[in-house]
Amino acid sequence: MRRRQFITMLGGAAAAWPVSGEAQQSRMPVLGFLGSASETSYTATLAAVRRGLNEAGLVERQNLLIEYRWADFQYERLPALAAELVKRPVDAIFATGSVVSAIAAKSATATIPIVFANGSDPIQYGLVASLNRPGGNVTGITFINSQLGPKRIQLLRLLNPKTAVIAVLVNPKNPNAADAKTFEAAGRSIGVEIVILNASTEAELKEAFDRAVEQRADALLVHVDALFNDNGEFQIVALAAQHRLPTMMASPSFPARGGLISYGADVRDLNRQAGVYIGRVLRGEKPADLPVVQPTNFALRINLKTAKALGLSIPESFLLLGDEVIE
Repeated sequence: MRRRQFITMLGGAAAAWPVSGEAQQSRMPVLGFLGSASETSYTATLAAVRRGLNEAGLVERQNLLIEYRWADFQYERLPALAAELVKRPVDAIFATGSVVSAIAAKSATATIPIVFANGSDPIQYGLVASLNRPGGNVTGITFINSQLGPKRIQLLRLLNPKTAVIAVLVNPKNPNAADAKTFEAAGRSIGVEIVILNASTEAELKEAFDRAVEQRADALLVHVDALFNDNGEFQIVALAAQHRLPTMMASPSFPARGGLISYGADVRDLNRQAGVYIGRVLRGEKPADLPVVQPTNFALRINLKTAKALGLSIPESFLLLGDEVIE
């Protein structure tokens, strides 16, 4: 009887194994991906985040499900999209494409872990209590692009000492448009007039370049916003060439795509690190205990071919500052 009981129990366990496997599949973690841009415009960001997830041992559709929500540059849609992810529910949220996504995610939940990646100061916008001890349910990666604004103004003046007017392009729908005051103060400190230009659509982007020329701008600085990233860079490269306007961006890929100059951190590597952080959070680490990652290396990249096409003679002293010079 005991033998029969053992065989019966063993058979019952064997029959239960497939069910156990299905249960494991149903418990596959779900990541909510909240982006303020469009999927087609953020291919580079997606690739970088996926590399980080892979490093953390997570592969989409194998042991991780991802629910994507894209605002397609309509930032007013973000709160509703974040609420959808919370209702889903997801195990964690990744917020990217300017600080607006992270703000929407944080407003939607105080319990689901959130990892952000953007260029604004996370303390200023209430995302974390401090960089070393974020507290709450939010942590992430900061590119510190907003804080680098004054440095970029200085670099444009060094690029061409005759520069008297610098236009700064911002998206008025992005909270970081408030950085305009910082740009204006940086300009006053070196005797340069700062002209703020607004653009929240591709059409307005074209109009902004027209206004920069009307304002007799000697250079244009593109502030950080999802609209201006990835595919937006190609449009900015074309408009800068069309208007023969020396233009600077934060993105390291800008000069490689034909832009004149960039200064900032390696955003793609930082997005990879965001993927790693997401993996750590999904494995149970608390955002409150994970310090906000900050870049430690910044690179100045210059495209000499573009400079020549613009008729711009770059001082040798400035070229010596360059970390990468494209000829």
